[in-house]
Amino acid sequence: MNQILVPKGCYGYLNNRKIYTILRTVFFFAFSVSLYIAGIVKTGSNRNLLTIVAVLCCLPACKSAVNCILFLRARGCSEGLHQKLTVYDDNAGLMTFYDLYFTSYQKNYPISHMALKGGILCGITENPACSCDEARKHLEQMLSQEGIKNVTVNIFSQESEYLDRLSRLSLMDEADHREKEGIVSLLYSISL
Repeated sequence: MNQILVPKGCYGYLNNRKIYTILRTVFFFAFSVSLYIAGIVKTGSNRNLLTIVAVLCCLPACKSAVNCILFLRARGCSEGLHQKLTVYDDNAGLMTFYDLYFTSYQKNYPISHMALKGGILCGITENPACSCDEARKHLEQMLSQEGIKNVTVNIFSQESEYLDRLSRLSLMDEADHREKEGIVSLLYSISL
């Protein structure tokens, strides 16, 4: 069975969510407008109960519109980079994540791909405006706030450096971090 929604951390997640949030937002607003029009047609005035319901239905529609705007701004992993990274997807011991878009109060950090093995977490950004050092500090801060220690975070902007790091990481004989599930859960909870 083909999945309608791509799970978080898989390739194509952000593009899939863009389409989903656009459709959901259009549906919510169309539903609200249809209730408003139905109230006017039925009573001849906008002073009716359906008008109140239509206005209240605008709340989830507006929330969905904000979500839609966030997803429209986010860019996922490019097809070219994805083709180079598929070699590492099935590597034993190496967990890989695609299309993670981390948000903070000051900046957003679009990370195209991340890999976790043992206590090493590394990622690549394809956005030239994204500061690798700030993204690393943000992730380290989030990990420390969750009480997860002994995790080395590296963010790369150069594709060749990142691919070299992944190849060395895949050859390492590193035991799983004792809080592996906590790290994965944190990555998913602080990203779009």
